[in-house]
Amino acid sequence: MATRARVRAPELIGRGGWLNTGDTQYTLADLRGRIVILDFWTFCCINCLHVLDELRELEEKHRDTVVIIGVHSPKFVHEAEHQAVVDAVERYQVHHPVLDDPELATWKQYAVRAWPTLVVIDPEGYVVAQHAGEGHAHAIEKLVEELEAEHAAKGTLRRGDGPYVAPEPVATHLRFPGKALVLPDGGFLVSDTTRHQLVRLAADAETVLQRYGDGERGLVDGGPERARFSEPQGLALLPGARVVVADTVNHALRVLDLESAETTTVAGTGRQWWQGSPTNGPARDVDLSSPWDVAWWQGEVWIAMAGVHQLWAYDPEHGTVRVAAGTTNEGLVDGPVAEAWFAQPSGLAATEERLWVADSETSALRYVDREGAVHTAVGTGLFDFGHRDGAAGQALLQHPLGVTALPDGSVAVSDTYNHALRRYTPPVQEGHSGEVTTLATDLREPSDAVLVGEDIVVVESARHRLTRLRLPDEAVRVDAVAHRTQRAATEVAAGKLRLDVVFQAPAGQKLDTRYGPSTRLLVSSTPPELLISGEGAGTDLARDLEIDPAVAEGVLHVSAMAASCDDDPSNEYPACHVHQQDWGVPVRVSADGVTRLPLVLAGMDQE
Repeated sequence: MATRARVRAPELIGRGGWLNTGDTQYTLADLRGRIVILDFWTFCCINCLHVLDELRELEEKHRDTVVIIGVHSPKFVHEAEHQAVVDAVERYQVHHPVLDDPELATWKQYAVRAWPTLVVIDPEGYVVAQHAGEGHAHAIEKLVEELEAEHAAKGTLRRGDGPYVAPEPVATHLRFPGKALVLPDGGFLVSDTTRHQLVRLAADAETVLQRYGDGERGLVDGGPERARFSEPQGLALLPGARVVVADTVNHALRVLDLESAETTTVAGTGRQWWQGSPTNGPARDVDLSSPWDVAWWQGEVWIAMAGVHQLWAYDPEHGTVRVAAGTTNEGLVDGPVAEAWFAQPSGLAATEERLWVADSETSALRYVDREGAVHTAVGTGLFDFGHRDGAAGQALLQHPLGVTALPDGSVAVSDTYNHALRRYTPPVQEGHSGEVTTLATDLREPSDAVLVGEDIVVVESARHRLTRLRLPDEAVRVDAVAHRTQRAATEVAAGKLRLDVVFQAPAGQKLDTRYGPSTRLLVSSTPPELLISGEGAGTDLARDLEIDPAVAEGVLHVSAMAASCDDDPSNEYPACHVHQQDWGVPVRVSADGVTRLPLVLAGMDQE
């Protein structure tokens, strides 16, 4: 067996303590003899949620040798609240121990640079691999099998039950509901996300009339007792008493016929879309990626495709899907739909002239106009957020998930991590920025809202209920706060900076070069002036950048992809695997800064 690089694993520390362990506090010494996989995640991050799903099968298959530990490392201020982490662990059905690390102490100890990052620790307490981004479950399973054999032979492998202790279940009618829809009879349909169901409520928004789905995670069509969903979210009414459902973790669109109570799949394959996959064609043949919301606009169902930072469109008449806006690059860039950047779009609302978008990771309210251009009404980028009213150009939101068009032309925003309902009023004259006010506070993670007469009914996701509010005539006054993501900036030298994306093909695999280069690297910066040279796309995972000494600080945006295939000459059609990650690296220009920036996609940085 090839010699494997090993580094002693730093201790696991986090002020928030441990979850899913029955209140037991663990150290690495307590886990000696087990293969430990650290999953550095934060619950706002769609890529982190993808990795949670990727790990489920490995977690079950190797449960007597592997301990997965989620190290929760917050991006937003709200994510540093302990109760919010407790809620997220239940919401996303995390069935392993979680260390709540609100101050990023363990993140810094392991020199992590991106969400999600996976670190593998062997039974003797050494780090043997690190992987950033998605698509690594297959490689990690191969490594786990090697470690099991190696340490069983050495006598250093300890089998048995892991430290996971399931929390006590809580009885409520809804559990972390996601989105709501007003039905023609005045009742509501709600996506009961954590219980993998749709729930029909009476007009009082409380009485349960019917549940659709058996409550188990799956992708199964049929009647209410047979159908299965997986963390459904967005809902939109179609002609003929039909509702289209964004079945998020199934990467699919489903249609519920309210008259027959039958659910059918109309788009998606159940597989997650990866770079290089088709982006248009017959809807049942094209992979999707975490559709989070849906809205009927201009004769199509528009889809907030959170997993790839795009908007897609489904044409029910012709049964096709297509990319409608966005490039898959994560960020805030306006302009023609084919060139715009989004960041985890999660809420949609259509008017005749505009499709409004809650762009959650940029804490922004954006819209697409009928001429095919994307505009930003509120928000500045990936790293600035807060709760500040006033002129829209300086107003701040915090990870909004829902948007609702109001009759007077204004827009209500479910400002999720501020626990508030906000309002954006467009400018009366061109050239002005509009106004942002607060309609209500003391909501708990509002994720959507719908209009009912003069009232607005809010989905309070973390209070597990719908809450009816009268639209106020006057705004609520709040103390303005502004935040930036609390990651330490990397000190870099002005001038030449060597960017190295580290990728080592997993054991038993090789880079797939049969059809050309199997790697891709895209680099840009905020502000653009930060880079004198080095921006743009290429196929080499290493690149020389030139940093402008006149720009004090900024963010390097790096997107990398590598495709590897099983290296078995006897197999004519080897299985292939895509590994990809986007990094936003805050940097500060300093005379003492580094001249090399390593970003680990897979493997270990040997320099």
